[in-house]
Formats: sequence, C-alpha cells, structure tokens
Amino acid sequence: MFNPSRDQARDFLFTLWAKHRAGAALTPLESLALSVVLEHPEYHPVLEDREANLEREWRPEGGQTNPFLHVSMHLAIEEQLSIDQPPGIRAAVAALERRTGSAHDARHAVMDCLAEMVWQSQRNGVAFDNAAYLDCLARKG
Repeated sequence: MFNPSRDQARDFLFTLWAKHRAGAALTPLESLALSVVLEHPEYHPVLEDREANLEREWRPEGGQTNPFLHVSMHLAIEEQLSIDQPPGIRAAVAALERRTGSAHDARHAVMDCLAEMVWQSQRNGVAFDNAAYLDCLARKG
C-alpha cells in the first residue's frame, strides 16, 4: 500500500478518525483502516487526542500495545490477503479463521507470526522468510 514514516502513519490515523467523526467521505484505504479502528474501541480515545498521543511512546516491556503499530499491522495483513502474498496466505488465514471461529482473532494470530518474522529478518539481516511465516500460521489457532 504505502511505506509511511511513523509520523505519517499516525497523522493518517488521526485524520481518518477526525474525518469519520465529522461524517466526511473516506478513500478506500481510509475505509479499510476505519474498519480496523472500529474493531478496537480501546484506541478511540487515543485518536481523539492528537496533541497527547502524536509523540507518545508505548513500551511493550510495560505491557503496552502501540495502537498505531497495531492498526498498521492489521492493514499490512489485509494487503497481504488482497494479493495473496506470500502465496498461500489466503488459504492459511481462512484455515485459521475456521480454527479460531473469528476473522479478527485469526488476524491477531497472523499478527503474532508477522511480528516474529519481521523481528527475525531484522535481527539476522536476512530476507523475510515466507515459508517460515506460513509454517507459523499453520501452527496457530
């Protein structure tokens, strides 16, 4: 879809939320992102307060989830599914949905695998391992 900076990604979501609240027309990407945001009501107060949250850091070691990263990962997964990249992800996620009984829960399981694969790739300085990613998805649920 795109490769925004941290500030651009945050601005996109703040602007999206403001447009939604104002009843303004949304682009297809904004509509997709809004569907993700609406599934996460715990993030709505964050998006209501740009001033307090634009520069805020969420620390995983403190048990915090970065809402901007979380929504961005949802969007990355939706992009992967829309183009079936890596090949086979659609089938793997469909199987995961059947096992979990929930499309949203399946996406969160995918997110765990995606985060692990990105971390491994960065840590080891190697390309993203599609086969390992699909293996991880097969073990989830």
